[in-house]
Amino acid sequence: MSQIYEFAEPLEYVLRWEKERPAETYLTQPLKDGSVESFTWGDTVDQARRGAAYLKSLDLPEGSNIALIGKNSAHWIIADLAIWMAGHVPVPLYPTLGADACAYVLEHCEAKLLVVGRLDGITDSWNELAPVLPQDLPLLTLPQAPAVREENSVDWAQIQQSFEPLQDIVLRGRDALATIIYTSGTTGKPKGVMHNFSSMTAPAGCSVNLWQPSNDDRMLSYLPLAHVAERVAVEIPSLIFGFQLFFNESLETFPADLKRARPTRFFSVPRLWTKFYQAVNAKIPPSKQRILFAIPFLGKKVKKKILQELGLDSVKVGLTGAAPLSAEIISWYRKLGLELLEVFGMTENCAASHAARSGEVRPGYVGTPLDGVQCRIDSNGEVLVKSPGQMMGYYKMPEETAANLTEDGFFRTGDRGELDEKGRLRITGRTKDLFKTSKGKYIAPVPIENMLGAHPGIEVICATGPGQPQPFALAVLSPGLLDPSSAEDKTRFEREFSEHLDEINQQLEDHERLNYVVIVKEPWTIESGLLTPTMKLKRNEIEARYLQFAEKWRDRNQKIIWEG
Repeated sequence: MSQIYEFAEPLEYVLRWEKERPAETYLTQPLKDGSVESFTWGDTVDQARRGAAYLKSLDLPEGSNIALIGKNSAHWIIADLAIWMAGHVPVPLYPTLGADACAYVLEHCEAKLLVVGRLDGITDSWNELAPVLPQDLPLLTLPQAPAVREENSVDWAQIQQSFEPLQDIVLRGRDALATIIYTSGTTGKPKGVMHNFSSMTAPAGCSVNLWQPSNDDRMLSYLPLAHVAERVAVEIPSLIFGFQLFFNESLETFPADLKRARPTRFFSVPRLWTKFYQAVNAKIPPSKQRILFAIPFLGKKVKKKILQELGLDSVKVGLTGAAPLSAEIISWYRKLGLELLEVFGMTENCAASHAARSGEVRPGYVGTPLDGVQCRIDSNGEVLVKSPGQMMGYYKMPEETAANLTEDGFFRTGDRGELDEKGRLRITGRTKDLFKTSKGKYIAPVPIENMLGAHPGIEVICATGPGQPQPFALAVLSPGLLDPSSAEDKTRFEREFSEHLDEINQQLEDHERLNYVVIVKEPWTIESGLLTPTMKLKRNEIEARYLQFAEKWRDRNQKIIWEG
């Protein structure tokens, strides 16, 4: 187990960049009208200091919890810095969080103020939340925020005009509480995971020798900053190493935003890597790709052009995490010249856990422990991890904290896994994801989903069937795959996917074989409540919506069933 590099509190680096590189661009924010607003290190810290001066003027108790809701933006980062500068604790909220869950978190963390950022495109979430906000909870609105109540609220622009930059910034040290990150609550009430500055900077310290970041890097921030992965993979490294951050305006502008950033480091979830893959296949069929790639000079040119069109031609470190990515897609990117490295971590260890090493990638495995991390498999198959990024505990939940730790300090991840001869970890499912059929057989859905999801026509899939004689699957097709009015398209897909299903069933044990697959019409999205903010399945919500139809589908005695 190698030692890790211990970085200081992030504000130390921010104040350094303010002094040494005030005129260099740090944040680049696209706007709705197509223009771009940039913030230098000097601009960023000046605005954060003024925001901190306002927060200090409120005379809140030291270390107060301040909630922050909004889509990723330059001002989200600036507000985060202002909260730290004022000596308080940011509590980020997912902008798509439902009203009940949001109200619960605000009450549970005893938020003294709510900072509201941009919520365009998801105003329904805000319209549901606004009426349940406590009237005595002060609001601070950032640029591009929706309209809020006039009483007990203040605008960021007002603060910038009315307050001088706070000069007396007290650094609290590595052991001070830095943030409370609430889990997405897929298995119950959200839990507030407490991290100090030491654990928040641990992922950078554990991986600095592996990926060697520098101030010449560029990253695009688009996954929710309320999630631990974006916070420690994007925000914190940008503060420590001083590199430039770009933001995404909307789903429609994502390709343009990505090309503008031309990131050198790019972290994404499997669903997006898969969408890129499918988009290229739609333009250049795989059969044609194989021919073009095989031609020495032309093949190299075509591969480079594909990466350029995706905006990924400058990527030196490509990371994928939050869910498994099929070996076929990882192999495809490697052929293009981009080696995707799988990473594994949790909110509770600040995502400082495992990563695949370049040249040592084994498909289906998330790699070996990062520097300073220990891992073992418990007798019941659960993955146990002890990490420098380990949480301080769950906020106001000491019993829950104790229940998730072993006597020697390893965190119980809830994931089932196995190690190979080189210590590489393979996740085989969640302990809580196991379900039992009516025959009394336990099914681990994740490995089945990984195989089924390798089909290019599948966007997302869920294997399920508790209480049924055999498991079945629910699948959402990739957008644009079929012409709804074309019977020929539908027949072709049924034939191809039926063959795919047969191949998979032959590899499964008798009790694991899928009885049928249902093609559902409704898109599964974060907004619909069927995916988490990092696009993982919300199994309990999916099963609550669809299991009621299982008997009817089974009676149809078909291999591929079209919902409705």
